[in-house]
Order: sequence, then structure tokens, then C-alpha cells
Amino acid sequence: MKIVIASDHAGFELKQKIKDYLSGKGMEIVDVGCPNTESCDYADYGRKAAQMVANGEVKRGILICGTGMGMAICANRFKGVRAALCFDLFGTRMCRLHNDANILVLAGRMTGEGLAQAIVEEFFATPFEGGRHLRRIQKLDQ
Repeated sequence: MKIVIASDHAGFELKQKIKDYLSGKGMEIVDVGCPNTESCDYADYGRKAAQMVANGEVKRGILICGTGMGMAICANRFKGVRAALCFDLFGTRMCRLHNDANILVLAGRMTGEGLAQAIVEEFFATPFEGGRHLRRIQKLDQ
């Protein structure tokens, strides 16, 4: 699967670890920034990644900033994007099963590497349940 990943400076280190983890599993990753830990604006990079998901260039993405909140707000401005800020495995599973989330948002300053990897694994392993949930998410883009 081809995915996009982006972070701001506060999420850069976790982004690098997640990239290594996913590359080891054979995923194709498009990194749209940021390039280092120098201060930058999350919206610049979140916008690039969300646009790729919205345009169908990639099926899913991962965004990381300090708390995850800025990236989630940024990404959810795009039609067809359903970005979910996840802190645990249950929430991650539900965002895929019921909401068909296509962007996972992580908090670089609040989520450790081990938990982040488990969340990423759950995000990509969990299918969308469809059914009544499809009707609900279709209303988001009306």
C-alpha cells in the first residue's frame, strides 16, 4: 500500500520511527515533510498530505504534530478526508470500523514509540465495517 506521511517539528522524530517501521513491512511511503526538527507550521505539511488523500493519490495517510490536534483540524478541512486523532487501540479500531478514517493522526509529544507502532498496526489492519456506517459517513460530504 502507498501512503503519505507528514509531521511538523514536534512530530518529526516519531515520524522517522514510524517510517522505518512501515518500510520494514513493505509499505511505500511518500514523505511530504517536514525535513527536520526546526520550528515550522503544521498546516503547511498537513495540507500537502490531506490533499493527496482527498485527490486519491494515496489511500491513507499519517500525520504527526505535538498534540495531534492541529494536524487533525487541518486535515479534516478537506472533502473526503476523515482524520482521526488516536491515543489507544480501541479508538483506533473504532475509527476504522465505524468511520472509515483514512488519515491517522498521532501526538508526537504524547505517544511513545511502542504505542504509536501498535496504533499504526491497528489502523492498517482494521477494515471498514460498512453498512449503516457508510450512510453516516456519506452525510459528511453532502
